Amino acid sequence: MADEQSGAGTVAQQIEAKIKALGDWRGETLARIRALIHEADPEVVEEIKWRKPSNPAGVPVWSHAGILFTGEVYKDKVKLTFAKGALVEDPSGLFNSSLDGNVRRAIDIGKDAPIDEAALKALVRAAVLRNQGG
Repeated sequence: MADEQSGAGTVAQQIEAKIKALGDWRGETLARIRALIHEADPEVVEEIKWRKPSNPAGVPVWSHAGILFTGEVYKDKVKLTFAKGALVEDPSGLFNSSLDGNVRRAIDIGKDAPIDEAALKALVRAAVLRNQGG
């Protein structure tokens, strides 16, 4: 995992701080998803993008040969938006949001929603293959 330094610590430390600051089910969910991402692709690169006054912590982004997906947190859900999700096979039907787009697809995970860990890891691997031209 590549981990660049910034004034606020490494990217990994910044994502961990964001998770800790949430202090509820959303942080737990994002932490679990993050662990699954790293299990599926040990070479994934974590980044923080799109910092702004209303979201100074920015948005966690996972990349491998290009952006794979973002991990956004809302009041009622954790959202994984796959940059090229429309081009990735989803045999388990995890995508449940942004289904009408030509490129992106997303997974909205609400409180107490189960996470199909095997299917999510397969989707991460498929997204990596797509980014690598496969």
